[in-house]
Amino acid sequence: MGKVLVTGAGGFIGSHLTELLVEQGLNVRAFVHYNSFNTWGWLDTLSGNIKKEIDVFSGDIRDPNGVRDAMEGCDAVFHLAALIAIPFSYHSPETYVDTNIKGTLNVLQAARDLETQRVLVTSTSEVYGTAQYVPIDEKHPYQGQSPYSATKIGADRLAESFYRSFDLPVSIVRPFNTFGPRQSARAVIPTIITQLLSGVEEIKLGSLTPTRDFNYVKDTANGFYQIFRSEKTIGQEINISTQKEISIGELAEELIRQINPKARIVCDEQRMRPEKSEVNRLLGCNEKIMRLTDWKQQYSFEQGIAETIEFLRNNLYRYKPEVYNL
Repeated sequence: MGKVLVTGAGGFIGSHLTELLVEQGLNVRAFVHYNSFNTWGWLDTLSGNIKKEIDVFSGDIRDPNGVRDAMEGCDAVFHLAALIAIPFSYHSPETYVDTNIKGTLNVLQAARDLETQRVLVTSTSEVYGTAQYVPIDEKHPYQGQSPYSATKIGADRLAESFYRSFDLPVSIVRPFNTFGPRQSARAVIPTIITQLLSGVEEIKLGSLTPTRDFNYVKDTANGFYQIFRSEKTIGQEINISTQKEISIGELAEELIRQINPKARIVCDEQRMRPEKSEVNRLLGCNEKIMRLTDWKQQYSFEQGIAETIEFLRNNLYRYKPEVYNL
């Protein structure tokens, strides 16, 4: 491979993946969302030795011309750019269609025209909806339980169609719930931790009964890399999961025990998903990724939580614990 492109490189998972690819010796171009401040998201926080190796391209994934320019000269693309917050998708579903579906189409069209050698499209475990059986393998039915998940289902099926119709070398990468340093407070783990670190004793949460299969972000990034390294993954959709689950209530109680045992959980109605939209159980099957690649989980949940708490403790000023982050 010559140069590889990472879209969404300034985001949570994208910044960790960009960092890993540079460390692995790849020539990386990072597609970040254009803004007038010329900020590069979390890439701005990387070490100087890493940043100097990155070719940064500012643009908008919704712009087909900019996407094509960014992909010119790249042999592979890791497509992570997306709108991901589920509550905000209730508010602005059209923006999710434009970003998640049309943005993915822009990448696929450019890859076809430019004869890109590998295309990795990022999916999400939310496409499965509430588990109909566990562990959830890649044959599980899709359920659009939110506008966000519906747009990701659409993007996945577009990617599949380009593989089947045009023989585009696509892999669909499907991480289950990822957590770790640099994650925004719209996700449950940083929401709990930042409230606890701020000193409040009433931790506001939505439903406590849903279960999730949590990946530490460095394991997720390595999953992308290992899928990229294996030609067996072309034309496949592949879960990245630990095959373990924990309820939100159990998670919150453990974090309270570790950070502030005096705190208690209170239900905040605005944080509750509509009843038919709540995904009540996610427990992924990782047999396929372990069979087709060299990936394996390297970080325990306990290690990941410890690193996440430490990061948030040192970066609490970046967050607004008193605000509900959509």
